[in-house]
Amino acid sequence: MKIDNTTVLITGANRGIGLAFARELLARGARKVYACARDPSTITLPGVEAIRLNVTKPDEVAAAVARAGDVTLVINNAGVGHFGGFLAADSDEVARRQFETNFFGMLRMSKAFAPVLAANGGGALLNVLSIVSWINSGQLAAYAASKSAAWSLTNALRHELAAQKTQVLALHMAFVDTDLTRGIDGPKTSAEEIVKRALDGLEAGLDEVLADERTRFVKQGLTAPTPSYMPQAA
Repeated sequence: MKIDNTTVLITGANRGIGLAFARELLARGARKVYACARDPSTITLPGVEAIRLNVTKPDEVAAAVARAGDVTLVINNAGVGHFGGFLAADSDEVARRQFETNFFGMLRMSKAFAPVLAANGGGALLNVLSIVSWINSGQLAAYAASKSAAWSLTNALRHELAAQKTQVLALHMAFVDTDLTRGIDGPKTSAEEIVKRALDGLEAGLDEVLADERTRFVKQGLTAPTPSYMPQAA
């Protein structure tokens, strides 16, 4: 899919990866960019059209569909993350909150916009996932589980949407230098680098983009004698 002259809708577009997507899409010649956020007043990037959208609210998703009927690319970027393991006292509540945005929000958006993409020639879905789709150390236990579910959803959508010629791209990456990872030590990639690699992959017709070296290493290690999702020797 070529970016030039596309009409794009991005969820969670007011900061981090979503904002970087909006900037790069405009730079690559997108005809229109709908930038969505729970509070549209937080979207200040010139050249985009701000939309109020909380992906956990069906009425706001329906309103976005009604307003953005010309969309040819949907970027499911909205996500929330919280530290904590599954044995924490509040893990049930924390898991539900993250699944509601990271999985059900993506499902809700994909279902709602699939007919729009079909009507506009097929287009594409780009789902922002994570390296923790495959590994879970327990520090971000529910977040990782929600991203695993979102990866499975993405793989299913690729099959279900093939008949209408909708490209479905999964974007996986390790830590990105955004607000979400502010309290995490370790190497981080800039949101701008991740976005450029994602859009290059989309334009190349790929189904999956592994956007950094750490992610490629972990994916390759899934079939190792001690798989990368198992505890590793020190």
